[in-house]
Amino acid sequence: MKILIFLLSFLFIGSTTGEESLTWNEDVKLTWADFKGTPNLESDAVALTASGITFGFSVKTSEKKIVDFSTTVFTHFYPNKSWYLKDKGNAYILNHEQLHFDITELYARQFRQELAKLEVNKNLKTQMKRLHTAINEELNETQQRYDMQTNHSLNVEMQKEWDINIQKELNKLDAFKSI
Repeated sequence: MKILIFLLSFLFIGSTTGEESLTWNEDVKLTWADFKGTPNLESDAVALTASGITFGFSVKTSEKKIVDFSTTVFTHFYPNKSWYLKDKGNAYILNHEQLHFDITELYARQFRQELAKLEVNKNLKTQMKRLHTAINEELNETQQRYDMQTNHSLNVEMQKEWDINIQKELNKLDAFKSI
């Protein structure tokens, strides 16, 4: 049997080539020290979180047929692309930014769940790539909706709702969390 390895890295923001990143961990929360990027002074934002999902897979073949596969999915935070305004950053804003990272983890869990349902077939690679694209599109839409509904954290009640709902969704998919 021959093993073919395909590594695909797709990110919500940016490229990973030699780039510093932090992998999501339920026991480790972001701190302002993790935000190392240069603030965009033309933006109305107080902070920006750059996070994304990396995805890799390998397939095992026998006589040119796929007989097995494995995947890796990680949630990353990119310190050098993430920034905040030091004079305006506070614990409340940091929580808003952490939730952006948590939302990325939620979609990584959903992706792992969908990948676990796949069965070996001749279209496996195409199916995985299609799933990855769909997850990233949904992630992007949710990140935008989060900022819109919370008015970038200014709507305190909506922020609380998002905090609660994302935690509930993460708990539902605990079996698919980042290790």
